[in-house]
Amino acid sequence: MCRESGEQVRALALVNNEPERDNHDALKNAGVDVIVGSITDRAIVDKAVEGIDIVYHLAAAQHEAEMPDKHFRDVNVEGTRTLLDASIDAGVKRFIHGSSIGVYGMGTDKEIDEETPSSPGNIYGVTKSEGEDLAKSYCDRLPVVIIRISETYGPGDRRRLLKLFNGIAKGVLFVIGPGENIHQMIYVDDLVEGLRLSADSDKAPGEVFVISGDEKLTTNRIFAEIAKALNVPPSRRRVPLWPFEAAAIVCETICRPIKIQPPLHRRRMDFFKKSFSYNTDKAKNVLGFEPKVDFAEGARLTANWYRENGFLAK
Repeated sequence: MCRESGEQVRALALVNNEPERDNHDALKNAGVDVIVGSITDRAIVDKAVEGIDIVYHLAAAQHEAEMPDKHFRDVNVEGTRTLLDASIDAGVKRFIHGSSIGVYGMGTDKEIDEETPSSPGNIYGVTKSEGEDLAKSYCDRLPVVIIRISETYGPGDRRRLLKLFNGIAKGVLFVIGPGENIHQMIYVDDLVEGLRLSADSDKAPGEVFVISGDEKLTTNRIFAEIAKALNVPPSRRRVPLWPFEAAAIVCETICRPIKIQPPLHRRRMDFFKKSFSYNTDKAKNVLGFEPKVDFAEGARLTANWYRENGFLAK
């Protein structure tokens, strides 16, 4: 979107696997200046922010269940500090800190907004909350905006959502537990628009905003809409949650000491049990944010992108 608007864009990213290599090549082909490196490397970060007006900080340690806690703190806290310090030195005009709904912890039946206390339930959420606090402490030296991002989906995702689409396409994935927990997801284009609005608004610096879609979706409905987008029958199978949670604990216990990504882990089970419902009035009133893509349309667009790029199971 930024390149389509005629803006000059530079990206700092790692290239550790095939999806990251594909993303790197796609960005280069779109005219983006891509620097390969980590936000923990001050020399690389200095090069990345040189001459930049707006920094969108979306890098994070998130899915690496095989890694020790120190890895999450090094990236999500100390990496954020490195990027903040470099941004000040480079004269950056706006710093958009991408945080996460993970700071809210295990979920709640109550509607969540920016005033809801943080209560993270794992090392990812803990370090994202610490990263937020750190970013807030720089507000007297740098125009910082904090965006708490809800579950994001759409073209380009090749991690959890691709596995979900492929599992449903092949008829081998089923709902674990009752499937009535609530999600309030956001389509990637709507998220990008929210981030850009936070960079443009004079009222945004120093503020925290929750960004999500408007629909409150059960896990059952998510599965049904994806099945519809894929033109396959929806699964009617249901299995209890507790055996999978127990298996996830065992997998983590065995795999983490030898730094192997566990095939099943507790954070993956969160998709089937956590409920989150958001009030996004602040983002709408202050930023003018309005999500445009509902989940049925977003699932269709995502399925089409997976199909066109050969990522869907035959």
